[in-house]
Amino acid sequence: MFQSALSWFQSHWDIWTVVGLCGQALFMGRFIVQWIASERVKKSIVPEVFWYFSLGGGTILFIYALHKNDIVFSLGQGLGLAIYLRNIWFNRKNKSPADA
Repeated sequence: MFQSALSWFQSHWDIWTVVGLCGQALFMGRFIVQWIASERVKKSIVPEVFWYFSLGGGTILFIYALHKNDIVFSLGQGLGLAIYLRNIWFNRKNKSPADA
């Protein structure tokens, strides 16, 4: 039984599966960060780290989608990257010197 399970993993898991799962884990992590931050103040907020998780996960998933030749997934992640970078830029631009 162990041999058949090992054989299944070896035939279905490659480096690209691991890359895709890492990107998805970062992408999921941003929602956990946002949820915890909102629960702490009892209102909906988006902490700056949310956008960094978005950028990291989105970049990895974009690379994964390109490797898989998935045009729909690639376009969706590519547009998302522009939005995440723009929000990071807004956060940096609007920081006061005291926040740095």
